[in-house]
Amino acid sequence: MIMSHILIIEDEPKLARVLELELSYEGYQTSVVHSGTDAIDVLLNEEWDLVLLDIMLPGLSGLEILRRVRRHNVNMPILLLTARDEIHDKVSGLDLGANDYITKPFQIEEVLARIRVHLRSNQFKPTYHLVYDDLTIDIGSRDIKRSQVPIELTPREFDLLVYLLKNKNQVLTRNQLLEKVWGFDYAGDTNVVDVYIRYLRNKIDKPFDKVTIQTVRGVGYSIKDEKL
Repeated sequence: MIMSHILIIEDEPKLARVLELELSYEGYQTSVVHSGTDAIDVLLNEEWDLVLLDIMLPGLSGLEILRRVRRHNVNMPILLLTARDEIHDKVSGLDLGANDYITKPFQIEEVLARIRVHLRSNQFKPTYHLVYDDLTIDIGSRDIKRSQVPIELTPREFDLLVYLLKNKNQVLTRNQLLEKVWGFDYAGDTNVVDVYIRYLRNKIDKPFDKVTIQTVRGVGYSIKDEKL
């Protein structure tokens, strides 16, 4: 049986340690980060079965992290941990895509029960596939295969490939890709798009002698149906 991997984002070391120990005892794999800045990097570059997310964090708030993550992953269960009991904060979190919230102080039995509920419900989400030539993508499980050979992509590479495929036969500029895949508030260099396109080609094309992503000089990138 594969253990669920849970990310704990909590800036109080003692509480984070208690959660880590209790979840490990229940058989879950756990990882812990203590700041919002570290959390967003980990969330966007690794796969998680569930996230426990504190609202009050140094660097980026839990609500800001939630907003950014939901642009890339709509299925991953995210449970908010908060000392706040105002209805406004709870509503804001749910509106941004949180699956649930737990108000501090809490009983660990309640946390464990809610984790079980959300992990169980997430197992039964309908699957959704994208297919291009011999390339297949399961959106729900994020599994990718080409000619039935599994391909490992990072979450960012996966999101970039999915966005290109969902917009087949359109030429997408670097700025468009930055806005839709990295987020409109990304402040880095647009060359990051070229870097990740190269990563993708090295994984989904070169080993199979294929050409999936086409470069449109001076504009951007496109995936086109073979018949066009």
